[in-house]
Amino acid sequence: MTGKDAIELRKRLKKDCSITRVAGCYVDSNKEQVVTFSEPFISVDELESLKYLEIAKKTLSGSIGNNILELDFETIEEQENGMQKLLYDIRESGLKDEALLQKLYTRIIDNYSYPDNYLILLFHDRYDVMKQTSDGQTLDESEEVFEYILGAVCPVVLSKPGLGYISGQNRIGAVARERVVDVPQIGFLFPAFDDRSADIHKIDYYVKDVKDGEADFAEEVMGCVSRRTAFQQRNTFAGIVKSAYRNESDKYDDMIMEIQDSFNTRVEEKKNEGELEAEKPIILDERLMNEVLEENKVEVDVAKDIIKGMKEEFVSETPTVNNLVDKRAVKAYAPKKREKELVQEVVRLKAEIEQPDYDVAIRMAPDKAELVKAEIVETELYLLIPMEGNEHVSVNGVEREFE
Repeated sequence: MTGKDAIELRKRLKKDCSITRVAGCYVDSNKEQVVTFSEPFISVDELESLKYLEIAKKTLSGSIGNNILELDFETIEEQENGMQKLLYDIRESGLKDEALLQKLYTRIIDNYSYPDNYLILLFHDRYDVMKQTSDGQTLDESEEVFEYILGAVCPVVLSKPGLGYISGQNRIGAVARERVVDVPQIGFLFPAFDDRSADIHKIDYYVKDVKDGEADFAEEVMGCVSRRTAFQQRNTFAGIVKSAYRNESDKYDDMIMEIQDSFNTRVEEKKNEGELEAEKPIILDERLMNEVLEENKVEVDVAKDIIKGMKEEFVSETPTVNNLVDKRAVKAYAPKKREKELVQEVVRLKAEIEQPDYDVAIRMAPDKAELVKAEIVETELYLLIPMEGNEHVSVNGVEREFE
């Protein structure tokens, strides 16, 4: 799923949407089912339906790769007899088969560790996906019908303490706190909406807490291969770099930001290539990592430790450059980076001014300097400097022409 895919689905979830049915199960702190329900969405009270839609939208919100992860079903068993099959059958039933719903509720209750009350919600929808031109214009022609179920697991919490009018006493006082359904902690979309089409071999998995990632729920309940969120990938990578600088900890803070800045430059370059290219994440393979480390003049031994750490930590998943960039941190670092560049420029200019009074002093680009050589011509020693036809030469500040 891309950000555009999520927005496309989310924009449909409004008062006159095509959701056919809503079902749910309220679970208490003892893991007991308090109440279950399943009803046509059109028959739900208008105010209630709007609250339901807020929850549904939330499960399709946040950033791709951080709040929304595309997960594969883990094993053949999960595909043929487990969660994938169960979700597929529930979708086909349109949330009307109580036995299938009960099987899903039981699986969640048995495997989900949550200390308080919560509500399991399910929505069924059919979306007539219209064709789009290459420039994003929608055509009045159906491409496919995307039939899906959207699930959400929402904590049930006590409302905040507050004051209100107490009619029996005709005064303002503390009102009773009620248990209310909060925003979802976890959600899922089955099948995954990939390139505006259904992929029954994957789910789009939502997590509110990107620091936690809810890996246990993904694996034990959904039967999927869990993945780190972008936040977790970024923290893991920072830990790798910090460990590599364990003997030079004073260098770590600046170096992690220099590396992130290099990552960000590549992401921005990708965006400039066009809208379609910007949606494609940049995979951080070993070649690219070495390129970035060399670019930032990381010592050989430290670079080796970073590469080794990457291989050990990211065995089952390769991180993307996009996920490792903390935009706010890079933006905050920009003034310091500019300050460092100015200091380096001052040092360079000062060195040029204070250089020893050589008989011959030549200033040129580093790549050009490597080509200068000495040669004896008729017993005299000459410096040979290769020249292009359009290059200018200044000797002691005076422009010279040589034929």
